[in-house]
Amino acid sequence: MPDDTPVNESDASRSEFEGQPSVIGVVLADLRKAKGLSLREVQEATGGAVSNAYLSQLERQKIKKPSPNVLRSLASVYGVSYETLMEKAGYLLPDTDGEGGRRRRLAVFAIDDLTAEEEEELLKYLAFLRFRAHS
Repeated sequence: MPDDTPVNESDASRSEFEGQPSVIGVVLADLRKAKGLSLREVQEATGGAVSNAYLSQLERQKIKKPSPNVLRSLASVYGVSYETLMEKAGYLLPDTDGEGGRRRRLAVFAIDDLTAEEEEELLKYLAFLRFRAHS
């Protein structure tokens, strides 16, 4: 029996990456387990920059978007690239040119609590600055 549920075109047109930003918690849990580290050992390895309680919440996806600073600390401990973790967390767009070229950043690269209006204003201001710099 076919499913007659209407498909929202905006949902269907979204890339897989954009639809799964919370996957970072699963990735972090897998990396920690692959290294054989406990939550407390990660806390110690980051010099306390990432508490075991915070990491636990990340891994259980209670916290959906860790800060870039947290990702930098974890990348170092887990021996993975910072850019990869930034991509998995939704801060960077995936490298689609296949040549390891410069990755494009998303507009909300480091500020988690922007409203849609604030993000739009920041983009407009950035466009203005770029225009002025090239004039």
